[in-house]
Amino acid sequence: MADTDNKKTEADDSAIAFTDHLEELRFRLIKCFLALVAGFALCYNFSPELLEIVVMPLEHALPEGSELSMLRVTEGFMTHLKLALLAGFFISVPIWFYQAWKFIAPGLYHQEKKYVWPFVLAATLFFATGASFAFFIVMPWGLEFLLSFVGEDASGVVPLNATLSLGFYLSFFIRLILAFGLVFELPVVVFFLARIGLVSHTMLAKGRGMALVVIFIIAAILTPPDVFTQLLMAVPLIILYEISIIVARVFGKERKVEEEDDDGEEPELA
Repeated sequence: MADTDNKKTEADDSAIAFTDHLEELRFRLIKCFLALVAGFALCYNFSPELLEIVVMPLEHALPEGSELSMLRVTEGFMTHLKLALLAGFFISVPIWFYQAWKFIAPGLYHQEKKYVWPFVLAATLFFATGASFAFFIVMPWGLEFLLSFVGEDASGVVPLNATLSLGFYLSFFIRLILAFGLVFELPVVVFFLARIGLVSHTMLAKGRGMALVVIFIIAAILTPPDVFTQLLMAVPLIILYEISIIVARVFGKERKVEEEDDDGEEPELA
């Protein structure tokens, strides 16, 4: 009977802990959402200027006789909304990373929690680097390759002109910018996982072959369905993986299993 009561108590405690985690997640997501709304409100009035920046890679790659058009009545309005939302997200990125850290912090030891600001700064910097790489390198090269087929066909008879949808181009732009921003977070993630002893350079080195397969799968999922753009993501990601192995070797350490943290309290596992 006592065992039954103990099991019931443990189940109740687990249910309460799970509910608390969900409540904490909701609380963090609300803060991220409010930061996004504030960024959106700040950037909406600058959406015309943002549109000029966004179409810059396309202007240099668009062949003569081709144009960017609105195919739906609402396309222009929705474009300005999406641009303001994208810019607002970039402004609020540090807050997103901070809230993500605060959500997992209860599962860390006291000495591990001090990495919050290095994590936020490094994660923001790498995200911005990935987005910049996509904007200044991937977009111009990718668009030039994809639009190189515009013109006359192989027989020289059928003229091909590109009339691009503004909404479709913006979706293409947002997808690439966010995808590269996220994949460039790999060294930051590995750094902190290595610091707390969850991964090691030997583990990463042994998994290099599997990682290569996963990288090409990720590139195929996150980029448009053409080999050229996929390579533009896969190659930097392979380099970042090799950098991550070096990072894990330099900064990694074995995580000590402790019963109590520096404050004399057991860490709460998230």
